[in-house]
Amino acid sequence: MSSPTRSSAAPRPAGFRLPLYRAFAWITGVGLILLVFVAMPLKYIWDTPGPVAVIGMLHGFLYMAYIVATLVLAERARFTPVFALLVLLAGTIPIASFVAERKVTRLVQEREAQSAVSADPADSAADSAT
Repeated sequence: MSSPTRSSAAPRPAGFRLPLYRAFAWITGVGLILLVFVAMPLKYIWDTPGPVAVIGMLHGFLYMAYIVATLVLAERARFTPVFALLVLLAGTIPIASFVAERKVTRLVQEREAQSAVSADPADSAADSAT
């Protein structure tokens, strides 16, 4: 299985991008669950279209912010285009944004930990002394 990140480039710290992505992944996920499991049944079962108009519009705007946050993080973390697209699509499937958020968070944190270990000044000083 290929890595979801491009290994040719050195990883860069995600900084504020990871918490921003995580927040929008959760907000988008909750909004989509409300839309699909609350507003849509209200509209089609009980003939109450108001919540779909409000929640649907909110989800649309928040999904656009999720796209921006995901693309900014994907560029910084050097995700492959296919992996970035899959993460983007996770915002359109109920509950998938939560799964993608956990996978992306784990991946970014592991890469940052690996780069911190490999860039440890104590290790490089010990290597240069030998």
